Amino acid sequence: MAGKIGKVGKIRSLSSAKKRIKKTKNGKGSYKVDKAAHNHLLLQKSKKQKRKARLGIMVDSSHNKQIQKMLPNL
Repeated sequence: MAGKIGKVGKIRSLSSAKKRIKKTKNGKGSYKVDKAAHNHLLLQKSKKQKRKARLGIMVDSSHNKQIQKMLPNL
């Protein structure tokens, strides 16, 4: 039975990360996430706070290696 090859598992992306993280289009391998605090309790938040929460933020480059492990197919 020499040369028998076992099955190799598929490389999967983490579903939770796929929903939250997007790769930027600049090609430098940077990532973008949405800010928190824009889903509920909006009446008591100021206009400025809600406006700033609409924008995404760039993930710090120190987290790039972790994100690439979570999203190998991105």
